[in-house]
Amino acid sequence: MSHSYDHGGNIFTVARAMGVTPDAITDFSASINPLGISPMVRKALLCSLDSLAHYPDSSHHELKQALACHHNLSPDNFTIANGSTELIYHLPSLLPGKKALIIAPAFSEYVRSLSQHHWEVQHFVLTPENNFSIDTDKLERALADGIDALYLCNPGNPNGSLHPQRVIEQIHSLCLAAGTFMVLDEAFMDFCEEASAKHLVAHSDNAIILRSMTKFFGIPGLRLGYAIGNATLTGHLDAMGGPWCVNTLALAAGTAALHDSEHSRKTLEYVRQERRLLFQKLEQFPQLQVYPSSVNYLLVEIKSGMTARELRERLMHQRILIRDCSSFMGLSDRFFRVAVRCSEDNQRLMESLTTVFK
Repeated sequence: MSHSYDHGGNIFTVARAMGVTPDAITDFSASINPLGISPMVRKALLCSLDSLAHYPDSSHHELKQALACHHNLSPDNFTIANGSTELIYHLPSLLPGKKALIIAPAFSEYVRSLSQHHWEVQHFVLTPENNFSIDTDKLERALADGIDALYLCNPGNPNGSLHPQRVIEQIHSLCLAAGTFMVLDEAFMDFCEEASAKHLVAHSDNAIILRSMTKFFGIPGLRLGYAIGNATLTGHLDAMGGPWCVNTLALAAGTAALHDSEHSRKTLEYVRQERRLLFQKLEQFPQLQVYPSSVNYLLVEIKSGMTARELRERLMHQRILIRDCSSFMGLSDRFFRVAVRCSEDNQRLMESLTTVFK
């Protein structure tokens, strides 16, 4: 049975529908490093081809060591997975209770995974009027309603807003007091690593962090993610993953990516520069409201006229793909998200939007 998932990056499906190759489409719907994979990752992939004759290292030893060094934690604080989405689907069977609160807007797979395990799901909706900030007093009252697990994405997706460390620490304290387990999704935190709650969560009994290597390191096709938590929690997650859940090429690429600090430095510099320019250019359209972001994508609201779906369809005729955000709880049908791509692609988007809004 096939499944339809409402996500960005569905470039192969779109290309087939349009009768073109995927390379003919400029994809702003998936927020991937505009500089692509690093030179060290390319070399590691080529050098690992002969290793495909063997089973992958099921202990993930080298990658865990690299992550421990990268984050200044212990290897025991990590679980490696076939993308962070795999961990999202494992967690509901690991966590106690059956009632979850999701801070929205948020990644749709939280609800899908919880529903598969028959959890009751409630939402705590953040609003663009308040720049998607969290009212911790209201959250405290919501947690008091017998919430067993809280799901929070920081930085936010699709809005890109960053909750400060002090706010995350406060939320963690609220969860402790309420007996609530905190699932903190830091899929895009590599773009603002200094705000990570990893050193708080690594020693906590009631929290875990999910991280993706897809976005910042530009390897979505390899499927690689990890969790950060105390050794007991990560041990339980390791046992749920199966013996060879991560392939040899993904392990090699992840390890090499963490060692390529120069590519990471260039990525941060380039994304900051292009995000600022893209924000400024989008703001020049009177039809659009652009929201501040700390990562490699921008959330945009169409003030009047067409819906985001209509804009997506019109841009697709120019072979540009954006993310219609109307499926996100808390957002109207006028919100869309665009990735920060290379300067040439960003300029092409501006030209296409000029044609649409003229």
